[in-house]
Amino acid sequence: MAPKSDNTEAIVLNFVNEQNRPINTQNAADALQKFNLKKTAVQKALDSLADAGKITFKEYGKQKIYIARQDQFEIPNNEELAQMKEDNATLQEQVQEKKKTIGEVESEIRSLQSNLTLEEIQEKDAKLRKEAKEMEEKLTKLREGVTLVRPEDKKAVEDMYSDKLNQWRKRKRMFRDIWDTVTENFPRDIKEFKEELGIEYDEDVGLSLQAYSDLIQHGKKRGRGQ
Repeated sequence: MAPKSDNTEAIVLNFVNEQNRPINTQNAADALQKFNLKKTAVQKALDSLADAGKITFKEYGKQKIYIARQDQFEIPNNEELAQMKEDNATLQEQVQEKKKTIGEVESEIRSLQSNLTLEEIQEKDAKLRKEAKEMEEKLTKLREGVTLVRPEDKKAVEDMYSDKLNQWRKRKRMFRDIWDTVTENFPRDIKEFKEELGIEYDEDVGLSLQAYSDLIQHGKKRGRGQ
């Protein structure tokens, strides 16, 4: 339910005085929606207050701009203005100090939150001790010449590795044959055509079939040497 007309004027007058800046009807209506006031009621109240001399207004074409009467406000003298500026500067310094203190406290909180609790430290210590013991046991076995990989497992891995190399070599040869056929007497630049298709040779990505082949050969020689 909208307020009565006298209450509406009181609400609008209070708003204009609080704002103490030029406003139009739309400004006031938007701000006073919380009082369930319609734009027409606000316009009527503004005009009534202006006619009564409680606020002033100026017309700019079809629009009216309203402002609070300035003679109702105490205007500070130069000494008071200087004091207000000094007080404002002091308050600004205090605000900056508070911000700095808050930042330090927040930093300390983050630091504390990142630290491990006693229980977490004990758990991590136990885990590291276990890992160290397992590594020591492996090192001891290596020093004693114990074979950590069974021969049949080693052979299975080598066979699978050789099979993958053969597949690589076979597919590389197939691609070369097809590519040479397609690009034979090709009118365009071959390198440019290859880049356009997104084709990359092994060498383009830092791979070498021969280097991988040498690995298995080296492993077999080392195995015979043992």
